[in-house]
Amino acid sequence: MSKLPQITLYFWIMKICATTLGETAGDLLSMTLNVGYAVSSIILIGLFLISVVAQLGSKKYNPLLYWTVILSTSTAGTTMSDFMDRTLGLGYATGSFILITTLLAILAFWRFRFGSLSVNDVKTFKVELLYWTAILVSNTLGTALGDFLADSSGLGFAGGALLISALLGLVIIAAFYTRISKVLLFWVAFVLTRPLGATVGDVLTKTHEKGGLGFGTIGSSLVLATILIFLVVFTSREKPVAE
Repeated sequence: MSKLPQITLYFWIMKICATTLGETAGDLLSMTLNVGYAVSSIILIGLFLISVVAQLGSKKYNPLLYWTVILSTSTAGTTMSDFMDRTLGLGYATGSFILITTLLAILAFWRFRFGSLSVNDVKTFKVELLYWTAILVSNTLGTALGDFLADSSGLGFAGGALLISALLGLVIIAAFYTRISKVLLFWVAFVLTRPLGATVGDVLTKTHEKGGLGFGTIGSSLVLATILIFLVVFTSREKPVAE
């Protein structure tokens, strides 16, 4: 039995909301509360492990549990990326390269071992474990890419968000008007929504002097959490992906 939601417009809205919340909540813990990247990573990875174990042990699709895991991968990915890029001093470009390589290796193994990367085929424990591993790495990668675009590319927070939005627009066009694999486009979109969330999160939380709207990590996180909870409840009656 599949334990994943249908890939609809609501799914993508919730994914962007969850990844943006992951950025603001991760920054809230590591910077606003001054816990630090290393300790924050340990805490958030622990929360991810608890939630993903519950998800793997579940016998059916549970929307609250599923989106809790998505959110935990986003928050953990934020602090893990910051720890790699800042605390370890790897930098955004090097960190992104390492994470891209890791993600491609996971997806290649998945494709070689099980024959398909389609979410419609995520119905066994081993495949679901690969699914969540890929999501954790992709969300960590998305944070690094978002920070690279915002801080190192010269585009700024808003410019980075506009660039990623344009790329997502191209993915949507390709999905409707080309024969490019829908599975490939799904994973491209899945990766791109994370740096979109990272840059949008920075736009919301950073001060006006730094090019943001100045809502802060606390206010932004509360608003995003409210929206996500509403959407989880609203879509809770949807069926999982086709059996």
